[in-house]
Amino acid sequence: MGRILAIDYGNKRVGLAVTDPLQLIATPLETIHSQDLLSYIKALHAREPLSALVIGMPKTLLNEATDSTSAVVGVVRRLRKDFPELPLHEIDERYTSRMAHAAMLAGGLSKKDRRDKATVDRVSATLILQSFLESR
Repeated sequence: MGRILAIDYGNKRVGLAVTDPLQLIATPLETIHSQDLLSYIKALHAREPLSALVIGMPKTLLNEATDSTSAVVGVVRRLRKDFPELPLHEIDERYTSRMAHAAMLAGGLSKKDRRDKATVDRVSATLILQSFLESR
């Protein structure tokens, strides 16, 4: 059983999270530049075969597209083309940034660390992945 990789896509940065080999626990992985996403996934998949991808789909409170939705849809198309063997699941990512801030506050991270957008992106990806794991 391979790991599942979660993606919190942004125009500048991408937060990544991954499961353990048994697909029970979601763990923050890394924050990378959005231009490096496909090459990063290819390298990771070559080292450790993945069994699925999960990507957060941005929506408004009224379940409508946001300014970021079209960029994420483009990434989804590219991922499906480059990794046809991997199932790709889209997860509603509403509130993940707010939940990430709350989780970091509860975890005792300093104010400086909570302001680090790369950390927020990693935690958001972890929350997206955990939500997917719980929904199965």
